[in-house]
Amino acid sequence: MPTSGFADWTRRFEEEDERRQAAPDPDWERGAALHRTVWASIQRFQVGEDGDGAGLIAKAEEAGDPHYAHAVKLFVAEEQNHARMLARLLTAGGVPTLAGHWSDAVFVRLRHLMGLRTELLVLMIAEVVALRYYRALRDGADDPLASDVAARILADEQRHVPFHCERLHASLRELPRPLRRPVTAAWQLLLCAVCLVVTADHGAALRRLDVGRLRFVSDVMASSKTVVRAILA
Repeated sequence: MPTSGFADWTRRFEEEDERRQAAPDPDWERGAALHRTVWASIQRFQVGEDGDGAGLIAKAEEAGDPHYAHAVKLFVAEEQNHARMLARLLTAGGVPTLAGHWSDAVFVRLRHLMGLRTELLVLMIAEVVALRYYRALRDGADDPLASDVAARILADEQRHVPFHCERLHASLRELPRPLRRPVTAAWQLLLCAVCLVVTADHGAALRRLDVGRLRFVSDVMASSKTVVRAILA
């Protein structure tokens, strides 16, 4: 499939990796103190970040653009670094990691159902939700270490969303024009449904982070409009 711009994305990911390697890790020794509901929420997000990305990498390689495939591998490495930092944050607070969670299992199953386009659409739901979640954790944790970790992850997620938007833009152009808006509308409906599940599952933690359920859903759905415009542009 013809694509463009992913050599530039590869360069951006490589530059960020070099910057990260040169910068010190958060100061894990200072420990972290958070409410138990926030710890439980972080445990579940850590499971979601932890994965080898083998299915996504394989589909990216099948797409026929080596620059895109390499950029996807670098993206997966950043996600694995998020899982590592969240695990270290949990350890700093004396909280264990989880072996798994039902919500992550559902997302993985959905992502693997079909081809690259479907996998990216499902992945984008997690990415857009994560943008709001890590902003809430950064601003509302009232703990220096947790805020530092959340800020680092949020900075990465803010690059990931436009990266995936660019690939989805190319992918949706393969569809007949009348189908493109219905696809993005269905994506937004699914995103809204996922948001409602997230707020039910993480509502107590969100309240501790000074973000109510309604505000969380409203903010996520507002940001989805920017995503749709980028995909359809």
